Amino acid sequence: MRNLLISLKKLSLGAALVFGVLAPGSTAQAANPLELNFWLSGPRYDGRVAPCEAAIPVITERFQEKESTFWNSPLVITGFTRVHETAFRPWQSDNIPRRYCSGTVMLSDGKARAVHYSIIEDGGFAGFNQGVEWCVTGLDRDWTYNPACRAARP
Repeated sequence: MRNLLISLKKLSLGAALVFGVLAPGSTAQAANPLELNFWLSGPRYDGRVAPCEAAIPVITERFQEKESTFWNSPLVITGFTRVHETAFRPWQSDNIPRRYCSGTVMLSDGKARAVHYSIIEDGGFAGFNQGVEWCVTGLDRDWTYNPACRAARP
């Protein structure tokens, strides 16, 4: 037991010496103007987001793919009605610009359901193009936007 304590003391002393040698000897300094501005330009959002109607083909395609691939369902969207914007940039101006839209979709089973979606500037794959997040009320089977697609709205 005594040998264990002596070994631990030597180990902690050695670790302290290593960290003391590797640690900088001076105190931290604030970044100079070159360090502040070098390659740290940040995102440039212009607020140019497509209108609500531009996302209709994307939602139609992705809905059919999701239903057939993951839920083994033959449901497809056959039409959109009453598509309208519900909000544009509803939060602070320095957030990623989004256009929130809602409407009604007609499905192949004959039922009309509400759809809520957002078009996001630079929200596509790897930040290229505009991204679309959507939810059809009552068919959010994986509960991504539950309850009742509330998380897909502003």
